[in-house]
Amino acid sequence: MNTRALLAGATGLVGRELAAGLALNAEYDAVHVLVRREVSELTSVPKFVLHVVSFDALPALPAADDVYIALGTTIKVAGSQEAFRRVDHDYVVAVARAARSGGARRLGVVSALGADAKSRIFYNRVKGEMEAAVSELGYDSVVIAHPSLLLGDREALGQPARSGEVWSRRLFEPMSGLVPAKVRPVRASAVAAALIRAVQAAPPGVSFLENRAMH
Repeated sequence: MNTRALLAGATGLVGRELAAGLALNAEYDAVHVLVRREVSELTSVPKFVLHVVSFDALPALPAADDVYIALGTTIKVAGSQEAFRRVDHDYVVAVARAARSGGARRLGVVSALGADAKSRIFYNRVKGEMEAAVSELGYDSVVIAHPSLLLGDREALGQPARSGEVWSRRLFEPMSGLVPAKVRPVRASAVAAALIRAVQAAPPGVSFLENRAMH
């Protein structure tokens, strides 16, 4: 049986690692990758099928069995809370909904530690509202990852370094073994690998991949 995956967010820190993991994963015969523009390093992967799309007006998406979404930005990069919400909530939900309409059964989403739809913190509230929305789309299984601060090379992706991640690396990496696993900064590669495993083994319903399980 041919199994197909769909990936959105392949140029981000975790998304890049998801792309690498899916390219090597024997369970998938093809991976449909949604991008805003052609990305040369992705076009060279034999099992990848790139689709240049606008996330503001998604077309009907190709049929896939499993969906991985790692779309995200920051308020600083987006320029406003409204623009941040458009990416971290609206785009994520739009991709999940369109993929489900195309027959997808399992969904893996990268969210964030502290996500809570009732939070007073805008970032956490948006993440929590996104989680609630994708959980109601009718997937057989939904896995939501809650990573702490991410470790990885953003500069190699042409992204600005995030101050919180820079300081966490400087402060916590030398003493990482002393920091509780539930909040310890985690490498993007570890998040991606854990999410792929969790989606492929997901039980019915909604489950959460907590930070401690991604180390």
